[in-house]
Amino acid sequence: MREKVPPYFSIQVARKVQRYLSSKIVMKDLLPPFIETVAGIDLAYSGNLAVAAAVLLDYQTLQVLEKKVAVTKVMFPYVPTLLSFRELKAAFLAYKHLSQTPDVILVDAHGYSHPFRLGFASHFGVVVKKPTIGVAKKLLCGEIGPWKNNWAPIVAEGEVIGAALRTRKGIKPIYISVGNMVTLNTAIKIVLHTTRRYRIPEPVRQAHMECTRIARLLRSL
Repeated sequence: MREKVPPYFSIQVARKVQRYLSSKIVMKDLLPPFIETVAGIDLAYSGNLAVAAAVLLDYQTLQVLEKKVAVTKVMFPYVPTLLSFRELKAAFLAYKHLSQTPDVILVDAHGYSHPFRLGFASHFGVVVKKPTIGVAKKLLCGEIGPWKNNWAPIVAEGEVIGAALRTRKGIKPIYISVGNMVTLNTAIKIVLHTTRRYRIPEPVRQAHMECTRIARLLRSL
């Protein structure tokens, strides 16, 4: 059954908020000269509960330093291209529980590569005012251009909005985009640096494992 949009939630207002926040995305590298820490953000669901995980890692070794989880009641239904309004609260709470602020954040979501140029990774990045990168497993919009070694631009309406990236040979690409305060080229470099044995970069993979573990535990209660 399709979820109904609650009367207190206006899609029209949400679209205006998207356009406004999209205009606030900074597509410049505002990272520290030496990146020391990186965080991964992901969410899972258990019934009407959103389970968000924020995992902090050492940028050089990718050793997990800290894991934090926040569980909130889902206040908004699933509306295509408005996912950030559904997930922002839980993700923000998990992030704020970290004992130190990461230098850069990888979010399991699209950033600028979104029909309204404000996926969850960008929404989150603009709110927390930190360098943020969107890492998605599926293409949401745009077309993939010519490949340049291990990556290809994602183009929509004549604009490069992200990149398809093969983190390893012979596997399906992931889709990278600017969240906030980083350039696409730097985002690609950071994703490659934080990817080891798996297709998905380690910060996102660790966050995914943690939130799905807690969601599974909640479903068993």
